[in-house]
Amino acid sequence: MDNGEKKIWGIHTQDDDLFLKKDLIAIGWGEMGDLNQIEANREAFKKKYITTYPNVKKGSIATGAGMLYRFCHEVQTGDYIVFPSKSNREINIGSVASDYIYDPSQTNYVQTRKIKWLKHLPRTAFSQGALYEIGSALTFFTVKNYADEFISALDKSKKNFFSDSEDESVATTAEDIIESTKDFLLKELSRQFKGYDLENFVADLLRAMGYRATVSPQGGDSGIDITAYKDELPPRILVQVKSQDSDIKEATIQSLKGAMREGDYGLFVTLSNYTKNARKYLDSTPIIRGINGTDLTTLILKYYDDLSEKYRKVIPLKRVYIPVPKDEEDIDKKMD
Repeated sequence: MDNGEKKIWGIHTQDDDLFLKKDLIAIGWGEMGDLNQIEANREAFKKKYITTYPNVKKGSIATGAGMLYRFCHEVQTGDYIVFPSKSNREINIGSVASDYIYDPSQTNYVQTRKIKWLKHLPRTAFSQGALYEIGSALTFFTVKNYADEFISALDKSKKNFFSDSEDESVATTAEDIIESTKDFLLKELSRQFKGYDLENFVADLLRAMGYRATVSPQGGDSGIDITAYKDELPPRILVQVKSQDSDIKEATIQSLKGAMREGDYGLFVTLSNYTKNARKYLDSTPIIRGINGTDLTTLILKYYDDLSEKYRKVIPLKRVYIPVPKDEEDIDKKMD
């Protein structure tokens, strides 16, 4: 369905009644005052945001200021709004009916726009992928990937998604959720664990996997960071851990090989990746296994429940169930 130059925006709120009964969409940040009084460019909004919220985390400045700028200046009358209401679990689609209005009479949401609601639909009318996109953690955001699906929902001749079709977006949605979680893990590992701290974390992960792991004293044991055994008997596994951002070179892995005795196995763990030559060396040296950042996050997700409480508090995750394609479910059952 061609919607011309109209954009599709998503929005969240804690006050469903304000949106649905007063025909408004609104966001907070009341301390910012009237956004029309700020010069109409992103840098000016950032400066105002920093002045207004001097203790805000640096990483949230661009996000918060950007949402305010878009709500005030980029949204146009006639643009579409998708609002998932929590009180009745409906997807509400409307059309922006006014320019930006600063309304200080509102208790929490002073940055407002009038809205004309066009349709209120059950969540079951949309694919899992579309629902995932509008489940964004942001208060105000652009809907891109499934924009056509929301616009098509306004066409009375179109059937609801749940009619007879299998949801082909499930696979993509599940993959997106997993990849987002892995991204979070890798960022937290890079931010919170450097050097000896990462060595201790990897040792704890190895214990969760069923290994007996001992961390070497700092600066000792010929560059070997962890020594691990599957049980009381050999083989011995020598582990080297690197928290550097740059890719691991072949010479670095060769140093691990040099510390190994006959019968030992080696494990190299990095948050980054391996150079092409390093990867070739690992392929030709089967007694050493290389784990990169992506591999590490996969292991963390698999053994998360068995990590020590200390590390589960540092990188908090909540177990949830997500839909998967039927063929993937069947494969999992065959593997059990």
